[in-house]
Amino acid sequence: MLTTTNAIVLSKLRFKDNDLIVKCYTQKQGAVSYLLKGVLSSKKGNKKVAYFQSLSQLQLKTDYKPNRSLQYIKDVKTDFLYTSLHTNILKSAIVMFLAEILAQALQEEEQNDALYRYIQITLQWLDANDSYSNFHLLFLLDLTKYLGFYPDQTEIDTASYFNLMDGEFQHENNSKYAITGENLTLLKQLLGMTFDDIKTIKISAKQRQSFLTIILVYFELHLGNFKKPKSLQILNDVFN
Repeated sequence: MLTTTNAIVLSKLRFKDNDLIVKCYTQKQGAVSYLLKGVLSSKKGNKKVAYFQSLSQLQLKTDYKPNRSLQYIKDVKTDFLYTSLHTNILKSAIVMFLAEILAQALQEEEQNDALYRYIQITLQWLDANDSYSNFHLLFLLDLTKYLGFYPDQTEIDTASYFNLMDGEFQHENNSKYAITGENLTLLKQLLGMTFDDIKTIKISAKQRQSFLTIILVYFELHLGNFKKPKSLQILNDVFN
């Protein structure tokens, strides 16, 4: 069945000598893997590979068959052309890191238009803005809305702890996964904040890394088989 869908590139993997397997998050079918046969064997193929940079926003015409593990792309074109995401070294580090997380977190082969739009719009915001050092913190926190474990804020105003395992604010420290102090304060600040407002948060590189570690633990607790991204060290290095 020929179908056209917007898609965001999550990962690519060399397969055999001249093929690529590209995983995308699509607007119509959710997470889908595509086999690009022979694209590494010619200059014409290399031009096609250039489309599939991390988190690129594309429009794909595909021969989609629901029961096939690897799909085939008939045609590809850019849906949104970034101006800085792949050329700015700091933004590129964020892109590499978030792509690795999204590739792990997005496994469902089903349409979720709200989630697709969230990723699409926030990446376009990152591309256009110059104050973004805390972008990935808010991006990951808000992503949990769509993954099903956004923090329960019932006791947010008076609680002294946040329990990462239960996903809720609490008055007592009854778990090894309870956070408090600076990380709790920052969590309360970020919840409900817009991306345009994150430039108002002033934290050190050490605080940023500490809070990011907390978010990754939160993901590990709520997503099966989630592993700490290999690109985490690169991200921390460039923002240190």
